[in-house]
Parts: sequence; C-alpha cells; structure tokens
Amino acid sequence: MNAKKASPLLFTALILAVSMSYIDITIVSIAVPDIQKDLQLTATGAQWLFNAYLLALSAFFLIGGRLGDTLGHRKLITVGIVVFIVASALCGLAPESGIGEGWIICARAIQGAGAALMLPSALAMVINSYDISQLGTKLAVFFGITGAVTCLGPLAGGILLEIDWRAIFWVNVPIGLGALWLLAISKPTSLKVSAPFDWLGAVLSVAGMALLVLGLQEAGNWGWGAPETWGSIVAGALLIAAFVVAELRSRSPLARLGIFSDRTFSAESAVQFLLSIAFVPLLFFASTYAQMALGDTPGQAALYITWFFVGFATSNQIGGRILDKIGARATILPGALICAAGFYFWSRELTGLDVDTQRWFILVAGIGMGLMYGPAGSHAMTRAPAGSYAEVSALGQLIRNLGGSVGLGVLGSILVVSADGGQGVSAQLAYAQATQTVFYILAALMVATFVVGFLTLRRGRVDEVAFSSPQDSRSRPSQ
Repeated sequence: MNAKKASPLLFTALILAVSMSYIDITIVSIAVPDIQKDLQLTATGAQWLFNAYLLALSAFFLIGGRLGDTLGHRKLITVGIVVFIVASALCGLAPESGIGEGWIICARAIQGAGAALMLPSALAMVINSYDISQLGTKLAVFFGITGAVTCLGPLAGGILLEIDWRAIFWVNVPIGLGALWLLAISKPTSLKVSAPFDWLGAVLSVAGMALLVLGLQEAGNWGWGAPETWGSIVAGALLIAAFVVAELRSRSPLARLGIFSDRTFSAESAVQFLLSIAFVPLLFFASTYAQMALGDTPGQAALYITWFFVGFATSNQIGGRILDKIGARATILPGALICAAGFYFWSRELTGLDVDTQRWFILVAGIGMGLMYGPAGSHAMTRAPAGSYAEVSALGQLIRNLGGSVGLGVLGSILVVSADGGQGVSAQLAYAQATQTVFYILAALMVATFVVGFLTLRRGRVDEVAFSSPQDSRSRPSQ
C-alpha cells in the first residue's frame, strides 16, 4: 500500500485496537481499590492485577510479531482482538468468592496475551500504509490519537467506576467489536512471509521474558536481597542469552537480531528503553500520588495526569514532522532536556500538595516526552525490510515493555522504602516525599536519555532499511 491507498476506516480500526490495549494498562491502576474490596484480594493479588497483564504482554510480543509476518497481519489483529474481548468479559464476570482473585488475574494475563498478538501487526499495518517520507508525520498522528484516547481512559474509568468497576472491562467489548467491524469492511492487505515457525526460540523467549519480568515486578514484595528475586532474574537472563544464541544460529529465527547491528536501530532502541523506564511507571506513580497524597478520588486522579497527556499528544505531532524533515536526533535531544526540566520542577512541587503549582510543570514534562516517544519508536520500526515489520515492531515494543518493567520494579521499591522511611510527618506528606524521590530519578533518566542520544543518534534523516534477508523476496500480499 502507499499513502494514497491508506484507508480512514482501517486507520480508525487500528486506533481502536491499540488504544484499547493501552488503556487497560492505566485504567486498572485507578480501579484497584474498588476491585480489591469487592473481590477481597490480598495485597499481592491486587498488585498482580497490574503485573499479570504486563507479564503476558512481555512474554508473547515476539511470538505475536513473528506470527503476524508469517500468517498475515490482518489475521493476527483479528485473533488478538477476539482474545482481548473474551478476556475483558471474563474480567467483568469475576465472581465475588474464593476463586475471584485467581479468576481475574488469569483473565488479565489472557488480556495481555491478546494485546501481544494484535499490537505488532497493528503497528506494522500502519507502517505498510504510508510512504516512508510521510511516516513520521502519520505515525505521530496515530500515536497522538492513541495517546489522547489513552489519556481519556482514566477519565472514562473514573466515570465508569461510579457505576461499577466491572464496567471498565465490559466497555472493551463494544470497542473491540467496533474495531473488528471496521477491519472487516476496510478489507486491508498485508505482507506475508512463508517461513517455518521457530518453536525453540518461542519457548526460550516466553520463559526468559516471563522469569525476568517476574523477578523485576516482584522484587518489591520479595525484597531485592531475596533468593527468589535474583533466582528469577538470573534464570530469565540466562534463558534470554540462550534465546539470542539460538536465534543467531537459526535459519528461520523468531526475531532477526541482526537488525541490532544497525546503528540507528540500536541507538533508538536504547532511547526507547530509557524513556519507558520513566513513561510506564509515571502513569502509576502519578495516579497513586494524587489519591494517596492529595486525597483525590479516582476521577480527580485521572484529571491530574491529563495535563501530561495534553502536552504529550500536542508535541507528538510536532516531533513527527521534525522527524520527517530533519531526523530523529533533532526532536529527541530537545525533548529530553524539556522533559528533564519538567520532571525536575514538578518534583520540587510535590511536597507542597498543591495541584495549581504543579500543573504547568506536568504539561512541560508531557511536551518533552511527546517530542521523543513517538519519533524514537516509529523511526526504529522503519529500519526493517517489508517482510518483517511486525517482527521488528515486536522487538521495539518488547524493549519498551522491558523498560517499563524495570521502572516499575526498581522505582516501585524505591518508593516503598522512601515512604516507610518518613519519620515525624503525616502519611500524606511521607508518600509525597517518596514520590518526589522517584520523580527526581525520572528527571535524571531524561538527562541520561539526552546523553545517550547525543552520543549515538545520527544527524539528519536516515531512511534506508537496516538490513535485507532472502526471506524478504518471498513476501506477498495476504488478506
């Protein structure tokens, strides 16, 4: 496909599908207290409402990407949406009895698996829909809209929670059905590569990512010195190392890791990793700060973080245009400095417990993040040949998700230790001081992002693909 053939119906279907999966990362963090009360969840069970989704998402990304390229992007998006809809309905039907905790955690894991199947192919289909000269702008529009919808998710969640917490899951059913209907009537084509499936790589990647993410997520509960924490992390790292060796030797790998030999892809992947350490936990920490320190309702907590997404969605469009005209370096470097300043000054105001003094700094942080987040990810995905867009998209998303897991695990532990260390102050102020510590670290991460980008990103536009493969010549359109 080219830019003239891109269908608004297809674009809308993909936005609905991607937004639905993104929203479920943020909306549940607001609903946790209500769900915990109704289903009588343990403290660990409440945490796994969030963790199960991210764990499954991380574990199945590469499989989703490879299946999308070999079976067809449209098929994988359809399967992923159906799985996501069914899992959402199951979450909403969780019984208020002894099995309620296990039920909803399993359903959340299935949701994550469904998202992992659809996301790589959805983004690959967007890439296939436009010429590379327009891709930065078009993907900025795509990520800007999905970012805006994701921002509305917590707001809608606050409204739905007034009805019933189950409604935050049931709402995915009509959204998913709408995406399926638009996908069907838009009749998109996608590239399909004939290749055997790498079962060894699939087993190693799922087991390795699951154990690594599990160790990072549970470190706060188990303790960083606990044998189960490091046992899980080390076992996961060893399995991932084995996965890398197996992939480099395979004639039909699950993920063609040779793309990391491309300087542009590697540099932008490093930037994505650092951004995700900050971006994913930010949504959780800001929401809990608003409720724990400011005493906000879930709906008010959603409004608190909305200022970040207003800045993010706006500057994301600007970043996409800069990417198309000048290159990724020109938008990532200033974005990192702006975001660092926003986080730093936002941090300084957290202990004042006054939203009015924080609002403009929240906006500035969002502007900086928007300049970086979309362009870094979208340009990295264009480095692949036509027959492996979903596969490389999955690699990029896996890097982001791993960064988010590191951020949640490490920064979450710092938050807990800092909050427990508050002496002689109220619980609200102690939590605000702990959040302040975390946000200072976020500012430092943005400075690190600037340094990494300055040292590794090339000047100007870099449009050629990273590498080619004999399999690319076998790519063919599929329905």
